[in-house]
Amino acid sequence: MSTDTSTADRVEIADLFARFARLLDEKRWEDVATVFADDVAVHSPRGGVLHGIDAIVDFMRRSDVEGQRAQHLTTDLLAEVDGDRATVSAYSLVFYYRDGQAPHFTGGLRVTGALARTPAGWRFREQRIAPLWTREN
Repeated sequence: MSTDTSTADRVEIADLFARFARLLDEKRWEDVATVFADDVAVHSPRGGVLHGIDAIVDFMRRSDVEGQRAQHLTTDLLAEVDGDRATVSAYSLVFYYRDGQAPHFTGGLRVTGALARTPAGWRFREQRIAPLWTREN
């Protein structure tokens, strides 16, 4: 694989993480298929194991807290690309707040997973979310 292809893949993967964070922050559940493959499996302490786009959207809608917003920041992204597959890991800082107020809850997460290159671009095939710490502010 050429360096140009590898660099382009890494930029697209970083963009995938950014788009996922923005989707969560803006509560755009209808756009979940722009970051997840149809047969995705998401493992999280709150949702258990969710299989497929519909299960993820349903969980996100049910978990939404009225009036609460979130800001997700992704850092330390690592990607190992192997053709049309990649393994990834990153840290996420999540700040929960209400409009005009300081965050009332903050958490640190580790997000790992497997990606697949699709005709529409890179998508999560599997995602594992592991809380590392929380702080009530």
